[in-house]
Amino acid sequence: MHISERELELPETILEKLSEVASENKEVINLGLGEPDFLTPKPVLDYAKKIINKSTHYTSHKGRIELREALAKKLSKENKINVNEDNIVVTTGSQQGLFAALLAVFDPSEEIILSNPGYLGYIPAIELINAVPRYVKLNDENNFNINPDEIKKAINKGKTEAILINSPNNPTGNVLSKKILEEISDIAVENDLYIFSDEAYEKLVYDKKHISIGSLNGMKDYILSFFTFSKTYAMCGFRLGYCVLPDKLVKPVVKTSQYMNLCAPNISQLLGIKALSLKNSYINKMISEYNRRRKFIVNRLNNLNLKTNMPDGAFYAFANIKNVTKKTSLEFSNEILKKCKVAVIPGIEFGKYGEGYLRFSYANNLDLIKKALEKIERII
Repeated sequence: MHISERELELPETILEKLSEVASENKEVINLGLGEPDFLTPKPVLDYAKKIINKSTHYTSHKGRIELREALAKKLSKENKINVNEDNIVVTTGSQQGLFAALLAVFDPSEEIILSNPGYLGYIPAIELINAVPRYVKLNDENNFNINPDEIKKAINKGKTEAILINSPNNPTGNVLSKKILEEISDIAVENDLYIFSDEAYEKLVYDKKHISIGSLNGMKDYILSFFTFSKTYAMCGFRLGYCVLPDKLVKPVVKTSQYMNLCAPNISQLLGIKALSLKNSYINKMISEYNRRRKFIVNRLNNLNLKTNMPDGAFYAFANIKNVTKKTSLEFSNEILKKCKVAVIPGIEFGKYGEGYLRFSYANNLDLIKKALEKIERII
C-alpha cells in the first residue's frame, strides 16, 4: 500500500501534538496556538443566524462580487492598494491562497527566498510543489529585521522566481519599515521577481504602522498580497481569506484554487461582508488588550533571563532561552509541558535559525499568562 515520498518527507509538527495535549488536558495553559482567544464579534455571529438558509450554494471560483467590491474599497482606504475587484481572489484562508499561488508560479526546482525563522506553514507548502527554499537568517540583535543585502546574495539567477515576506511577522513580531520594503521592491524589479507578501496580522500592530508593500509605486505587476479574516476579526473557524494578484496571475490562481476547494464557503463570504462593515471599536478593543498582555509578557520573560525583544505586531513573544538552559528548544518546551503544564512552541519549528528560542503566544487570558510564567519561573 503505497504512500508518496512527498507525503512521507513532510515534517511532523509539534504544534499538532501540543494542540491535542492542550485540548485533552484542561490543566494545560496553552501559550502555543496562534489563534485569537476572543469570540468573533457579536454582530457577525448574529448575522450568521439570519443568513444560514441563504448561503447553501457554491459561489464563483473568485468569490462573491459583493465581497470583492467591499475588499477593493477596504484595500484602497486602509492598505493604500488601488486595485480592481477583478484582481482579488477570495480563498479558504490565506494559507490556501498562498498554496494556490505557489502552484501557479513555480515549476519543480525553482527557488523562493524567505526569512528564517519563519511561519511553519511555508516550508511544507514549498516542498509539496517541489520548489526550493533559500533562507535569509533573522537575528534578534537587529530585532529580526530582514536584511535586503542578504536577499541579494540569496538570488540564484535563472532559478529564483520570488521573495516571500511576512509582516507583521510570525513568530518574531517584527514589522518591516517602509525603507526596507522599498529596498526589497527595488530588488524584485531589478531581478524580475515576484514578491509574496503575507499580511495575516495587518491590523495587529502597536508602536509601528503596518505598510503594505503592494502600496508602493510600480509594484502592481510584482506583488501578490495575502490577507485573512482569521486574526483581525477572530474568524479562524470560518476559513476566509483573500489575495490581491497581478493581472497575469489571476486566471492561473483561480484555476488552481477551483481544483482544491471550488470556492470559499458561501456563508463565510457573506459574513466577511458584514465584518468589513463593523466599526473599528471591535478591532481596537482586541488590539488594546493584546497590547496590555504584550507589555506584561515581554517584561516578565526578560525578568526570567529569557531575552525577548518587544514585538511590534502580531501576538507572539519570541524568547531566547540560551541564558537559562543548554537544552534544545524542543527539549525545553517538552520539559515546560511536562513539569509546568504549559504549552509553548519550540523555535526549531520555525526553521533551523529558530533553534534556541521559544514562541509564547499572548492570545490568551492575562491571568492565565501570569499563572503560566509563575510555573515556568519555578523550573528556571
